[in-house]
Amino acid sequence: MRIEIVMSHPEIEKRRTFAIISHPDAGKTTLTEKFLLFGGAINTAGAVKRNKASQGSTSDFMEIEKQRGISVATSVMGFHYKDKRINILDTPGHKDFAEDTYRTLSAVDSVILVVDSVKGVEEQTEKLMEVCRMRNTPVIIFINKMDREGKDTFDLLDEVENKLTISVCPQSWPIGQGHTFKGVYNVYEKQLNLFEPDKTKISEPVIKVKDLQDETLKKFLQEKPLTKLREDLELVEGIYGPLDKEMYREGLLAPVFFGSAINNFGIRELLDTFITIAPAPLSREANQRMVLASEKAFSGFVFKIHANLDPNHRDRIAFLRICSGKFERNKFYYHTRLDKKLKFSNPMDFMANEKSLVEEAWPGDVVGLYDSGNFKIGDTLTEGEQLQFKGIPSFSPEIFKEVENRDPLKTKQLEKGIQQLTEEGVAQLFVQQPGNRKIIGTVGELQFEVISFRLEKEYGAKCAFRPLSFKRSSWITSTDKKELQEIIRRRSAQIGYDKEGNPVFLADNEWAINLAKKDFPEVSFHTTSEYKKE
Repeated sequence: MRIEIVMSHPEIEKRRTFAIISHPDAGKTTLTEKFLLFGGAINTAGAVKRNKASQGSTSDFMEIEKQRGISVATSVMGFHYKDKRINILDTPGHKDFAEDTYRTLSAVDSVILVVDSVKGVEEQTEKLMEVCRMRNTPVIIFINKMDREGKDTFDLLDEVENKLTISVCPQSWPIGQGHTFKGVYNVYEKQLNLFEPDKTKISEPVIKVKDLQDETLKKFLQEKPLTKLREDLELVEGIYGPLDKEMYREGLLAPVFFGSAINNFGIRELLDTFITIAPAPLSREANQRMVLASEKAFSGFVFKIHANLDPNHRDRIAFLRICSGKFERNKFYYHTRLDKKLKFSNPMDFMANEKSLVEEAWPGDVVGLYDSGNFKIGDTLTEGEQLQFKGIPSFSPEIFKEVENRDPLKTKQLEKGIQQLTEEGVAQLFVQQPGNRKIIGTVGELQFEVISFRLEKEYGAKCAFRPLSFKRSSWITSTDKKELQEIIRRRSAQIGYDKEGNPVFLADNEWAINLAKKDFPEVSFHTTSEYKKE
């Protein structure tokens, strides 16, 4: 098969597609919002929970998110900044939604990781960094809340290097901290930016200098903080050296920026450097071959599905990351899993919860496709080639509960709601026979709260969840069909079927899995649903 490559298209070079990740409360959603403010995509800056009169767009738009003040769904937003088209994927920070974040990271080319200067590197940050390392995703670190009393700057950098196992290279440097915080010096651009606590104003650099010995700096900084800044940066230069862009792009080195997201401070330095050094859309690995962004033929994959973004319209939207070629409205594309062609008359572009019609889109872009049930997470669209993009598996959940219907008159609504929410990837559904028992598997308790809330609000169905003793699930396969049927027959109380109808062994602990492996040596046990590609 002949693959036609075009010279890298200017539209591809313009794209920067990244995710913002962090521990809850580090300021991730605030930073996302401030990026939109800097890009002119929203008019008013402010926290997620603000009054509706002043509300522009915000990345937390599900009802439960507004009530709880946490992100539980990945939001997709696009805006223009300078000559670039920026696509942000704002991910759930809460650990119960790690799988949604993992899938989102499969759809980006780089990451901005937010660290709280007061709390430092937290457990969830470490886990998210591990996911980035699995794909060698380039990472930029933003150390937030510098206007609060926090950890010493050099200690913070040591902690980041040790806990996240990545080399760092400061590209801006704070002048003081907490009540003595005066601003930041942009190492990359050699600019001074002075801090004013203002949540509505965009901070501008006050002076550009040749180096830190420039006498004009004395007009803006007193002798003591200026001397400290010079000493600090001499140390920084000696310890960390200049930024190596190639090492950053290989995921080995993280540029670091300091600021206060809630006060719009330190963000311009971050954004300006990001659009200069972050990679344009990269090639993607499919089971069959590597797919280059510069190929002429279109390809893309679904990494997220969301039902009822607008509860008034009962819509279901599949989020498609474009990997190569150009996507066009009203053109037929090949759905490789279903082996059929589909046409999309209303593809959507997103600015938080604002949607607009897309005529065409390019690699790096994320488009929303109205879906009547054709898509599952991981599905691939092409212009005819049989491709399946890699890296969007389901993992073994840690908590399993059986669904109990609280309103028999709403059985259909409950069935539909459970089906759609689990297809979104909010949780995993396993069906046990006989009796069609529905078991929900999650990595955290909060997901059950979200499912229950959304079933009632969006589908009018009520349910309860009965805890089960299962703690692990393994997808089971065997080249010996008799042996596979035997384990399904003899261990029927521990067998469920996933949404594709594949058998899954549900176990109370590791010992139970090891015993089953011993009893059925011809059966393979897999910890993720990507066993077909192992």
